[in-house]
Formats: sequence, structure tokens, C-alpha cells
Amino acid sequence: MLGRRKRKLEAYQEELMRTHYNEVENMYQDMRGWRHDFKNHLQVLKAISLEEDMEAVREYLDQLEESLKEIEPRVKTGNKMTDAILNSKISLAKSNAIDVTVDAHVPVALTTPETDLSIIMGNLLDNAIEANLRIPVEERFIRIYMDMKNTQLYLSVTNAAEPVKKKKMGRLFTSSKGSDHGLGLIRIDEVVARNGGFIKRNSEAGAFATELLLPQ
Repeated sequence: MLGRRKRKLEAYQEELMRTHYNEVENMYQDMRGWRHDFKNHLQVLKAISLEEDMEAVREYLDQLEESLKEIEPRVKTGNKMTDAILNSKISLAKSNAIDVTVDAHVPVALTTPETDLSIIMGNLLDNAIEANLRIPVEERFIRIYMDMKNTQLYLSVTNAAEPVKKKKMGRLFTSSKGSDHGLGLIRIDEVVARNGGFIKRNSEAGAFATELLLPQ
């Protein structure tokens, strides 16, 4: 029984890492594509400028600025792995009409392994997105806060959610969770415990919040 559970968790972790890698790769593929087109944009601008049509130049530059905003990383915390995960998940959330607010700062080098950060943040944000998809579009939101508290990394994720209806194994479960969601919660708890951290979950009317601390 324990061996089967371990294999299931390992398979889930591998799939999670592949998903995160693909999301990040797609994000950077868009950035590489924009850089590839940069020469073409310069040629167009040069051609327009030769005609001395400054209004057309301004319009083209405005369009380029808007295009760049679409692919530019929305969050720059100071930690590359954190940035990659946050930006890929924020893009996914926004594509599902979820309002996202982020206040994240990581001014120091983290000692928490990058794979553990990926498991924690990836699962938290995947669960937050999943919860939002079960409620009306106009009510969807995710709030992310991350910063250092003395020598500990503090992370808080609050999202719109249906009311919690039951508890299981000491963990909070909402009304309709699949097996992947349950495994995600287990993996978060295990990684936080292994790193000597602390985690707290809280459900209120229309919202679900997770807070955690990881020693650094």
C-alpha cells in the first residue's frame, strides 16, 4: 500500500514538473518570437520614417508597445524559478478571465530547492485556478503575496472559491475535488514539512486562503 502511494505521488510530481516546464517554455517561446521579429519591425519603422509620416511612426510604436506587454513577464521577484512559475500561472489564470493581483519580492538567494518551490507554488496556483473555474467569471480572483519575514520566506495565496463542505485527513477539501487536487495538497504538506516550514489554510465566505513559511 505504501509503495503504491509513493509511486503515485512520484508520478504526479513528474507530471507536475513537465506541466510547469511546458508552461514556462511556451512563455519564453513567445518572447523569442518577438525578438526574432524585431528586425522586421525596425525595417518597417525605417520605411515609414523615410516618408516623414511621424503620426504613422507613433501609431506603429504604440502597437509594438501593446504587443510587448502581452509577452513581458508580469512579475519580477528577484528569483528566477519563482518568476518563471508565477508568470506562467498568471498567464494561465488571465486566459481564464481570473483577476490576478501580485505583490512578490524575493531579495535574497533562497535555500529551498527549486523543485520544492515548483511543487509548492505550482500546486497552490493550480488549485486556485481550478477553484475559480467553478464560479461565475465576475467573481473570480487570485491574490498572491510573497516576501521575506526575517529569515523565512512567506507566501500567501487567496482565491475565490465555493464554500468548504467537509474535512478529510485533517486537510480542507472543497465540494468537488479530483484525485490530482488531493495529491497536490498532500505534496504541499510534505514539502513544507520536509523543509521545516509552517502552513495554514482558512476558508471564508467566497474565498480560500493558504499561508506558509519556509525557513531560509
